[in-house]
Amino acid sequence: MSQSTVLIVAERATADRSVPAAKVEQVRAHLCGCGHDVVLVHSAGDAASVVGSDADIAAAVVSWELVAAVVRSGDGGVLRLLLDRFSARLPVFLLTTGEYDDEAPLWVSEVVNGWIWLLEDTPDFIAGRIDFAARQYLEHVLPPFFRELRRFDDTHAYSWHTPAHAGGVAFLKSPVGRAFHDYYGERLFRTDVSVSVGELGSLFEHTGPVGEAERNAARVFGADETCFVPHGTSTSNRMIVHSAVADDEVVLLDRNCHKAVNHGVVLTRARPVYLVPTRNGYGTTGPVPPARLTADAVRDRVARTPITEGAASPGPVYAVITNSTYDGLCYDAVRVAELLGVSTAVLHFDEAWFAYGRFNPLYARRYGMAVEGARGPTVFATHPSHKLLAALSQSAMIHVKSGGGVLFDRARFDQTYMMHGTTSPLYPMIASCDVAAGMMDGPAGRWLTTEAITEAIRFRQAAVRLGARLAAAGDRPPWFFGVWQPTEVTDPDTGERVAFERAPLDLLRTRPDCWTLEPGAPWHGFDGLEPGFCLLDPVKVTITCPGVDALGAVSDFGIPARVVTAYLETRRIVVEKTDVYTFLVLFSMGITKGKWGTLLDALTDFKNLHDRGAPLGEVLPDLVRAHPARYADLTLPELCREMHDSLAGSGVIALLNEAFTNPTPPVAAMTPAEAHQHFIRGRTELVGPADLADRVVATQVTTTPPGIPVLVPGERVGPADGPLPRYPRALEGFDRRFPGFAAETHGVHHEDGGYRITCVTG
Repeated sequence: MSQSTVLIVAERATADRSVPAAKVEQVRAHLCGCGHDVVLVHSAGDAASVVGSDADIAAAVVSWELVAAVVRSGDGGVLRLLLDRFSARLPVFLLTTGEYDDEAPLWVSEVVNGWIWLLEDTPDFIAGRIDFAARQYLEHVLPPFFRELRRFDDTHAYSWHTPAHAGGVAFLKSPVGRAFHDYYGERLFRTDVSVSVGELGSLFEHTGPVGEAERNAARVFGADETCFVPHGTSTSNRMIVHSAVADDEVVLLDRNCHKAVNHGVVLTRARPVYLVPTRNGYGTTGPVPPARLTADAVRDRVARTPITEGAASPGPVYAVITNSTYDGLCYDAVRVAELLGVSTAVLHFDEAWFAYGRFNPLYARRYGMAVEGARGPTVFATHPSHKLLAALSQSAMIHVKSGGGVLFDRARFDQTYMMHGTTSPLYPMIASCDVAAGMMDGPAGRWLTTEAITEAIRFRQAAVRLGARLAAAGDRPPWFFGVWQPTEVTDPDTGERVAFERAPLDLLRTRPDCWTLEPGAPWHGFDGLEPGFCLLDPVKVTITCPGVDALGAVSDFGIPARVVTAYLETRRIVVEKTDVYTFLVLFSMGITKGKWGTLLDALTDFKNLHDRGAPLGEVLPDLVRAHPARYADLTLPELCREMHDSLAGSGVIALLNEAFTNPTPPVAAMTPAEAHQHFIRGRTELVGPADLADRVVATQVTTTPPGIPVLVPGERVGPADGPLPRYPRALEGFDRRFPGFAAETHGVHHEDGGYRITCVTG
């Protein structure tokens, strides 16, 4: 067992040689001898700091005389903080030199492990009790699979099975292998074992410690069933589609769905009907409005989609909604299930960016496993454990809650699960899924999510306040960065509207109505919403740059976001996503004040460089070295002005919005599967943007991040003056004019600086 911390909170001795102080020191010495790291503090404030920063605490000893008054007042003090940070399983002892306090609140007696009378028992006996409780806690705090994997590693068994590195030994026989072994350490290789190790259970059969871990995760995430998927959410999405949909059946797809869902549609030869989301002036994709999710709207959409004629199902057998969106827009999942559950028996929430939704009351009703009801659809939710929980990359989970439609058939699902899964899973990835669930269990999940929400709100408010300070100074150009969020919130005590940056922190982190998108509110720019239907997740922070607003108004002055994030990369700050005039940063559980403080400082430095007209070679030296003829003579403001004028002139945001806010998306000339058959049989050709009009695309065209398709196989691009042919022409022109700033677009071939898109021949 790794070293653990024991926290002792005791009053500071009034005399250097007091008997209680000496006894505490003797207990501390005994615990250190047992292998514990002991932290001794003398105030509740210092104890709170330790509890907030140290996750290794395995036991706590708290002086009752030091905390009694606060506990009796109802606050709970450090005792309540320990329970909220860890759980009621954490051994907590009350230390006293007086009498038993039979006036202590009942909850204290129910959660503490007992009282320690410092002057009656020996230090060795007291330390022994604490040590025993701490070791028991550490043994049971580990989730099922990780616990058994550690035990297996501790047996030091000889390996006569795959993988051939045999616990890492093979790497030691080669200089490059030795370097690899030393870099990652022996433990990784000792736990990279074969499925032949029966005592660890079977991922495919869901037995043994693996099965126990999946059942534990189902409990933690509120699911009926959970499967671990060590192949990422992309594979998880394909598994669900492939298990729920048969040939030629109709499916409902959020147009904002991940490309992996469309891959699943190709595999199943399904006939997709797209649910069209809203978009705002920034080009941000919003929710599918509730009016487009009703049974009448779905029937109308199916009837007006040409490829549904002759389908094997009269209506949709499956529907998928992206929740939350990449930009942090969370649906009322219960309301979505009420609407779509009338049209389909299987509802899939792709929650790639929302695995933590269940663990904070701010997100009540907004995650897939919140859906209840015997008459509702069977609900799937896909979670990449690695994205916004704590797990290794590619670690993912599928959660299921059976409804009153087609009940979840685990045996049937497992056939598809095995079809897509590997027979050689990486066991540390399975363990990281197990640990991700264990970390969110009990009060820890709320504590961890609240911390991330709190830091995100502090950053949001600090960014706005910085702008106000610069404006008040009056001696420099105004702050030009913004944060996409409500400008005001309502104080429930007074009913008054309060500026967001002045709102109490506790109000913003506990009241969902501070974050819901009110219908018609100009700050978000989306149409067709109903009250409470959509919420902006505080931890997904979109920073806005001047040039356009949420309603689409283009300004004369602009600073494209790509220039800003290119500068941030020179400061070793990498953002999650860059759009035309916005960029996204994620406040995950790994965030710190140092990280967001550094980001705010870097944005301030960028503004100063822009204000003084810094040469581009000073701001983006690598870019200038790579393209000296293009950029060497430019200043930062000159580049921003040129790029803004180009983007405004091409109307790239408006083109994309026009293509996808129209309730009628691009017309499907054939199913994605039929287009794919043309592709693998070589009946396709590469077509430039100038010749793209009315062609049928054969492969997905996807901008990444986030991996949302712009064009889907089988769709007809439309007339030459339409938005879809003009959009790739605008991107191509931008890339040629501004080398080094090209967006990553999958499905596009680049030849001599031009775009080529794969289309069906003829």
